[in-house]
Amino acid sequence: MGKSHTTTRFWHRRSSEAVILVSLVIVVLYAWGLVGDTSELNQAVRVPLVAGIIGAVSLIIASITYFITPLQQLNQAAILNYALLLATITTLVVTTNGINSTFLSLLVASLGFASFFGIGGVIIGALSLAAFVVNQDISGTIASSQIVAIALLGGVPLIGSFIIWGRHEGESGNDETKEDRSYHELASELSQVSGKSEVVINAIGEGVLALDGQGIIQLINPAAEQLLGWSKSDSLNLSYKSILKLLNSKNQEVDSVNDPVAQALNTNKAVSSENFSLQTQSGKSFLASITVNPVGQLGKGVIVVFRDVTAEKSDERQRAEFISTASHEMRTPVASIEGYLGLALNPATANIDAKARDFITKAHESAQHLGRLFADLLDVSKADDSRLKNDPKVVDVVPFIHDIVQGLAPKGIEKGLRVLYKPMPDDDENDHDGERKLNPVFYANVDNDHLREVIQNLVENAIKYTLKGDVVVDVTGDEGHITISVADTGIGIPREDQAHLFQKFYRVDNSDTREIGGTGLGLYLCRRLTETIGGRLWLESEYKRGSTFFVEIPRIDHDEAQRLIEQASIEAEREAELEQQEVIHDAEVKHDAFEAMATPDAPTQSARSIDIVTNPVSQAMQSVPTLTPQPLPEPIAPQYAAPQSYVISPQPSIPATAAPLAPSAPVYEPTAPQPQMQAPITRHPVVSTVNTPLSAIESNPSQYLTRRGAGITVPPRQ
Repeated sequence: MGKSHTTTRFWHRRSSEAVILVSLVIVVLYAWGLVGDTSELNQAVRVPLVAGIIGAVSLIIASITYFITPLQQLNQAAILNYALLLATITTLVVTTNGINSTFLSLLVASLGFASFFGIGGVIIGALSLAAFVVNQDISGTIASSQIVAIALLGGVPLIGSFIIWGRHEGESGNDETKEDRSYHELASELSQVSGKSEVVINAIGEGVLALDGQGIIQLINPAAEQLLGWSKSDSLNLSYKSILKLLNSKNQEVDSVNDPVAQALNTNKAVSSENFSLQTQSGKSFLASITVNPVGQLGKGVIVVFRDVTAEKSDERQRAEFISTASHEMRTPVASIEGYLGLALNPATANIDAKARDFITKAHESAQHLGRLFADLLDVSKADDSRLKNDPKVVDVVPFIHDIVQGLAPKGIEKGLRVLYKPMPDDDENDHDGERKLNPVFYANVDNDHLREVIQNLVENAIKYTLKGDVVVDVTGDEGHITISVADTGIGIPREDQAHLFQKFYRVDNSDTREIGGTGLGLYLCRRLTETIGGRLWLESEYKRGSTFFVEIPRIDHDEAQRLIEQASIEAEREAELEQQEVIHDAEVKHDAFEAMATPDAPTQSARSIDIVTNPVSQAMQSVPTLTPQPLPEPIAPQYAAPQSYVISPQPSIPATAAPLAPSAPVYEPTAPQPQMQAPITRHPVVSTVNTPLSAIESNPSQYLTRRGAGITVPPRQ
């Protein structure tokens, strides 16, 4: 019809109200005719049964369409209401004396609104008028000459409505270009977008939940129904906690503090996590990647998107285990190769000519590169398995970064680059008319090794990918953060590659990078290490114009830094005291054990063998004075050849003036009858036992047990 939705809704309601009003009047008049008297006035307005029934039906239908008609069906509902209105009035006129009916004027007035409802309204009005004329002609209540008059009586309102409402329709069409047309276009666009969005949401394989500000589910797509086992009819208008049951690594329900959905609802910020599992309606669970994005302002609601990542996590774990195992196994032979090549290059260990030295130097560099690659792979596997250690210590960032830059500056000089450190430049650049530059002190409580590896990797990359120009390192900050920047004038990074640059094994593939090479692990490891120390890493780059990488870490004030330094010093002193107490306790134990062995009631050889294994006195023996050699009688050969067995007997007593006998000189006595001795036994000098290092005994105790074990056959002595 060309009318805006606002105008259509207005006239739909007016037409519905008109039908309701007319139908209600007809029903009331019918009821009045049943209970009223038979006066002339009552007989003139009396409504027959057929007209009363049609009026009641029209009243019901018009009331229903008045409240529940969708916006897209307003025009059809308006035409239906107009048709009901004409049908009710026409039936009323026909059943109440036709052309002589009291209600004939009501029919003529209704035809005056036909053109407002377009061609459909005109057709309905013409059909109603024609039906009335035909009915009157068949019933013979009118003459042929009266038919023309009735046609003119009903046709004039139709023509007048066309003139009046047709022009109004055109004017309405002109008004649409300002306000109504904008509303119509917006409503149409929203309707199309809504339809397309519903198709897309239902087609994607990830689960989608739409929640209002109170966490009540307003939408759930088929993928979410399949993943969670909940149907749409059962889940709508329920709290998300009823169907989205989050479990932590211990299969326990997540509290509201760690709940990503609750965090997004409370902070109106996007939250993502892959550390939770989702429990289905049947009680099963699966690892899930969950992303929660707010909708509009705080309190408007959130969109929850989740998917099953169980298979992905399993594949990642297997890849990480393979990389870790392979790197660990291959690092040892590579280290050996690197060591032997280093020995070959050392003039003190090998003599080679210049040509061989060049070959071996290249092989040594390749072995070193391979060793660094394996080290990076091991670090990456630790990062993926959350095995990276974080040992924070207070560090003054400015001199700390200066040492790193100074160590890498020779690499830049070899390529003809200038490596500049802005907070602490060279002396000739820092000295301007005798004035020295003062820099603010930036303290950070982070793992020094992690920070060193990150900055060193970024500076090395800047040198590697810069063909000419400068590499500038700077340190700035505010009250809460320290920002370290590494800028270069190198080849730059295309915009389409910047979003993927910190992913594992990702490398920019173009003609500039193919000649340089790389593994794609350095920046990924930098990102993980930066996140481990509580910072963040990002870049700004323009292709062919250079790149700048930024590392932001938390800053602590001077008082907090001094407190942490004193606390670390106290802990170090405490650990040193504990170590000293352990050393003193070990020395006392060794001394007591040595005195016990030096007494007449010393333990047997088997007990001393055990003491040797545990090495209680190996270091204490170094301070024992050497035993003075004493003459021993020479053994006399026995007169019979019978085999004899021996057992270890306690060590003989030692005079008080003599030095204690070394524990490694056991004395043996035969258990068999003593043979006849032919000559006095001459004593041989006893040599003090050589002190064996504790590490050697601990690495192979069985060797010393075998050497000093029981069951040793020795010559008899008197």
